[in-house]
Amino acid sequence: MIGIPLRFKTAVALVLLGLLTLLAGIGQKTIWAPAETFTATAPADSKAAPLTVIDHKLRTVEGGTVTIKVKGEGSFLLAAGRPDDVDAWVGKTAHNTVTGLSEDKKALQVERTDGEAKAPTPAGSDLWVSTESASGEMDYTWSAPADGDWSLLLASDGTKPAPSSISMTFPNDTSTPWAVPLMVLGGLLMIAGAALVVLKPKDGTPGQGGPLRNLGSQFAKRARAKATARASAKAGTGSGTRLSILVAASTAAVLAGTGVAAQASQTPEPAATGAPSSAAPSAAPAAGDSPVLLDAQFRRILEQVASATDAGDAAKDAKKLTTRVAGTELEVRTQNYKIRSRVASYDARMPVRSTKLLTTVVTSKRAWPRSVLAVTQGEGNVVPQLLTLVQGSPRENYKLVGTTPLQPGTTFPSIERNGTETLSKDDKSGLLYSGEEALAGLADRLTKANSTFKDKLVEGESSPYIADTLSYQADVVKEGVNGKFSFSHKVVPGSTVVFRTADGGALVLGRLTFNFDGTPKSEGDKLSIGSDAAVLAGGKETTSGMVLNFAESMAVYVPPADSKDPMKLVAATRGLVGAKFK
Repeated sequence: MIGIPLRFKTAVALVLLGLLTLLAGIGQKTIWAPAETFTATAPADSKAAPLTVIDHKLRTVEGGTVTIKVKGEGSFLLAAGRPDDVDAWVGKTAHNTVTGLSEDKKALQVERTDGEAKAPTPAGSDLWVSTESASGEMDYTWSAPADGDWSLLLASDGTKPAPSSISMTFPNDTSTPWAVPLMVLGGLLMIAGAALVVLKPKDGTPGQGGPLRNLGSQFAKRARAKATARASAKAGTGSGTRLSILVAASTAAVLAGTGVAAQASQTPEPAATGAPSSAAPSAAPAAGDSPVLLDAQFRRILEQVASATDAGDAAKDAKKLTTRVAGTELEVRTQNYKIRSRVASYDARMPVRSTKLLTTVVTSKRAWPRSVLAVTQGEGNVVPQLLTLVQGSPRENYKLVGTTPLQPGTTFPSIERNGTETLSKDDKSGLLYSGEEALAGLADRLTKANSTFKDKLVEGESSPYIADTLSYQADVVKEGVNGKFSFSHKVVPGSTVVFRTADGGALVLGRLTFNFDGTPKSEGDKLSIGSDAAVLAGGKETTSGMVLNFAESMAVYVPPADSKDPMKLVAATRGLVGAKFK
C-alpha cells in the first residue's frame, strides 16, 4: 500500500503530466496546426520558350484543389486538354514542362525541351476542353472537367515567349493524428491523479474471537504485519517512483512525438530528386479509353461548323466554308453554289444545324485522323441529317466532310455515346462484312439490277434510294435513242470510316463516285444535258459524248457475325460535282 504523502505526490505528478499532455493535444489543433496550403514557384532563371506545359500529375499530387497564378507580358492563353492531346499539339516546338515539386516543396521543377522556335497560336483549337485568356496576370483554379487526366498549356501567340512566372498553391496535409490521443491520454492521467487523492484503500478485516483470545498469537501477527507494512511501504516507494518515471518518460516521448508529428504533417517525405511527387493511384480511365471529345466540346464545334456553313450558303461563297468544311462536302457545296449562281431553280444543299442534336458518335481511338458523327434535325431539315466530321491532325480543327440525310423510316443504330471503337476498313472482326466489303457491295448493288448483294443489302420500303437509282439508270438506257449510256458506282479510296455499334455490328460511312457516261450512237447524233450540268460542262449539247460525276455520301449498317439479318442502308444522298464533254 502507498503511503499518504507518496500518494499525494504521485497524484500531483499525474495531474501535471495530464495537463501538459492535454495542452499538447489542444496545441496540435491550434497553435501548432499545419498551414492549410503551401505555394511552390517556378525558378526565375528558366529559359524562355514559346510554350509551357503543366504536367497532369501536379493536379492530384497533393489531393484537393490546386490554384495557379501566372504573370506575363501582354496577353496569354491557358488551355486545358488531355495529356496526349497537349503533347501532340506541342509536337516538335521548344517548350518548358512543369513536372513536379522540389524536395522542400518550395519550388516547381521545370524541364526544358529544345525544338522549333515558333508554333501557331493554340487559341481556337478543338483539342482544348476549355481555355482562359488574360493580360498581365491570371489566377486559375485547376479542376478536372471530366474523369481522367488533364494537362495545361500556356502560350502567348506561339511566337513570343510563354509566361514564365508561375506559382502553384497546393492543399497541405493538415491532419494531426496525435491530437485526439494526446487529449484523451491527458484527461485519463488527470483523472488517475484525482482518483489517488479522493479514493482511500479499505482497512484490513479484524480476526474473529475476543480481544483476549490468543493474545500472544495476535501480538506475533501484529509484529509480522508491521514488518510487512514497512516492506510494502519501501516497495511502494520504489513502485511509485518507477511509475512516476514511466509516466514521465511516456509523456515526454509523446510530447517529443507530437513535435515530430506536427513537423511531419507539414513536411511529408519528399519524392526522389528530379521526379514529381507521386499521387495516389487513380481509378480514372486511361487516356486510350477516353472519348476524343467531351459533349461540351462537340457542341461548340458543331456550332462553329453550322455557322461557317450558313455563311457560305448565304453568300454562295465556298471560301467562307474552308475553315470548317472539307472533302466531299466542300466539293459538293462549291459546285452547288456555282450552279445556283446560274440556275435559280437548282436545289440548295440541306442546311447544317447544330440545334436539336439527336445523338453523337465519338471515337475512343486517339490516333489521327479522328472521326466523329452527329445526328441533328434543326430548321430546314426535313429528316434527321448525319454529319461526319474529321480532324486530320492535332493542329487542325474538325471539318465537316459529309452531310447525309437519314433514309425515311430508318432507325439509326445504337452506338455507345461515351466513346466507341473505330475499325479499319478491312477489319471484319465480329462482323458479317468489313467496311470496305460493305461499301463495295453497295456500289455493286447500285450498279447492277441483278447484283449478288441484292438480298444481302436492303433498304426500307419508304426510302427506296437503291430502287430509284436502278430505275433511273434503266429509264435513261431505255429512252436514250440517240446514245449509249453506262453507269458505275465506285468506292472512293480512303473515305471509309467504321464505328462499332452497341450490338457488336458496325456503322460504315464512305463516299461513292457515281459516273454517268454517254456516247452518241451514230455520227451526227447529239446528246443533251440538263441546265445544271451545262454550267459545269460549258454547254448543253455534244456530238462527242459526255461524262457526269456525282458524289454519293452513304451510310450502311453491318450486323454482327452471328446475325442472319442483311445489311441495311441507313443514309444516302448525292450531289453533282462534275460534267464534261468528251
